[in-house]
Amino acid sequence: MTQNSTPKQSSNSSLDKLAVTTLRMLAIDAVEKANSGHPGLPLGAAPMAYTLWAKVMRHNPSNPGWMDRDRFILSAGHGSAMLYGLLHLTGYDVSLDDIKQFRQFGSNTPGHPEYGHTPGVEATTGPLGQGFAMGVGMAMAERHLAQNFNRQEYLPIVDHFTYAIVSDGDLMEGIAAEAASLAGHLCLGKLIYLYDDNKITIEGNTDLTFSEGVAERFESYQWQVLHVEDGEDMDAIEAAIRQGQLEEERPTLIVVRTHIGHGSPKVDSSGVHGSPIKGEVMDETRKFYEWPQERFHLPQEAVDHCRLVVARGQEQQEEWEAHLQAFSTQYPQDGVDFIAQMDGQLPQDWSMDLDNLAFADDPVATRVASGKSLNALADKIPMLIGGSADLAPSNNTWMHDKGDRNIHFGIREHAMAAVCNGMALHAGVIPFCGTFLVFSDYMRGAMRLSALMGTHVTYVLTHDSVAVGEDGPTHQPVEHMATMRALPGLITMRPADAQETAAAWSLAISLKKPMALVLSRQNLQVLDPGVRASVSKGAYVLADCVGDPDILLLASGSEVQLVMEAHAILSKDGKKVRVVSMPSWELFEEQPRSYRDSVLPPAITARLGVEAGSSLGWHRWVGDRGSLITIDRFGMSAPGGKAMEELGFNVENVVAKAKLLLAG
Repeated sequence: MTQNSTPKQSSNSSLDKLAVTTLRMLAIDAVEKANSGHPGLPLGAAPMAYTLWAKVMRHNPSNPGWMDRDRFILSAGHGSAMLYGLLHLTGYDVSLDDIKQFRQFGSNTPGHPEYGHTPGVEATTGPLGQGFAMGVGMAMAERHLAQNFNRQEYLPIVDHFTYAIVSDGDLMEGIAAEAASLAGHLCLGKLIYLYDDNKITIEGNTDLTFSEGVAERFESYQWQVLHVEDGEDMDAIEAAIRQGQLEEERPTLIVVRTHIGHGSPKVDSSGVHGSPIKGEVMDETRKFYEWPQERFHLPQEAVDHCRLVVARGQEQQEEWEAHLQAFSTQYPQDGVDFIAQMDGQLPQDWSMDLDNLAFADDPVATRVASGKSLNALADKIPMLIGGSADLAPSNNTWMHDKGDRNIHFGIREHAMAAVCNGMALHAGVIPFCGTFLVFSDYMRGAMRLSALMGTHVTYVLTHDSVAVGEDGPTHQPVEHMATMRALPGLITMRPADAQETAAAWSLAISLKKPMALVLSRQNLQVLDPGVRASVSKGAYVLADCVGDPDILLLASGSEVQLVMEAHAILSKDGKKVRVVSMPSWELFEEQPRSYRDSVLPPAITARLGVEAGSSLGWHRWVGDRGSLITIDRFGMSAPGGKAMEELGFNVENVVAKAKLLLAG
């Protein structure tokens, strides 16, 4: 038995069975009242969920954020009604009235679990496979912190498991395959998943689409695979979980044979997956469980039995806190550092090396400047952890001499992004990950959840335009800036040079929000260090004229160099020109109108926007009377400079378009 394990209790008592039935009936009553939801999973999976939450997991309902708690993810997030029932019955701040407001406006029991919205919910799930991969990230964070803080001669202060309930749908999604492969390779022995093997999806039996040997697949991923043939057998479920706890080198998948809609006339059918149980079907279900017709019936003895978790969790936390205190006495600095990391506190001098980072006058790619910035931060911020999807030499995401803080994610972009979400949700680490901008398509689902949850993840996305060159249109991003800018909550930064890149990394750390750093492959002239102070505003005046400008030249990234050259030419011709660098639309939008109007005066309608990507969204900044040099087609296989030239990204074209506007 591991240090983390709790004493075994009998799983077959009448009170346990009553608690499971209560959990089931709360879920189907909530779905019926909402006239929306998924009753099938709660009816089938309630015994294993109850066993895990009430008998095995170490958690404190009175303090959901206890540092060394076990983590739980309902990857099959459509079964949220069951999770809310677990939270209520075990004493979290989720009331019966909350359950009655399931899926309603303003309730804290939304249709799928939402992190930060409902106490006790560890991750936003619903898109299948995402929770599976986030759990891998949580287990990776636990492993990393344990390796850095635990001492062999002392009881561990980081010692918890990550659990999840996963479904057939989760295991069909490719992201789960990526994440499972990574978890097995990393020997994440404290990762235990219960597979709700009910053999039903929305369209019918899984035989329609799913004929692989799941157990054999996971064994090939180097997972321990255990089987529970009867999903109603809580003793067998508990025994399997505890066997999983004993395995130190392999993650564990427990295949639990359940029956969707157990106890209802629609058992083992797709009809009970996502449709409320009503009428005669509801009557028959209540009869099967010998349950009264009263909706939201809540036996006090079941509540009292489940609430034993509260006292046990409080006791477990107090024991851990006493242990932490003793650890901190023995290792004072480690104790201070551990608490600071888990609270997300940055070292007082975290930005010093970055602030002092100097760049030579020679042109440098922003991906290279990003690597230097990252390493300047890595020396000061031990929480930084991350890597690349097999592209570290190109992304410049390697932290020198930082050992296991560097992660080889392999060519697994989708899982990589979701894993970083899981690490960020765990706390104690600040994750980043890198790939080419064009491959952010593979990461889109996880990046969307990152934006929705507000996780502190930095996405390093290099090779940002058709200037990638010879690899051709398959590798030349065009629409990607527009798609990322469309994500609410994601800050997208496309710096113009090394100085803006350093400032962007500073913001990536200090803002504690999801951020995409979009970086160039080609070398770019280095601007004056003074521009760093303006990057936090999202857009700023980089070059100006005397008096009011006649025209505004707007650009981001490498194209800022073009408009700066055009500014020099037009100024010599007597034109009054202002250059505006726009590394981040999102940060610019957050500024007061007075500042935005000072940068982009509303009276100046002659505006030219230049960006080597889609025009989508740019009209907001240039207006109806402005013009654009953008790309609304795919690129071409050619050297990067030639591709840019052919697509109009040259000084001559910028000057010509500007003159047309001025003549307008």
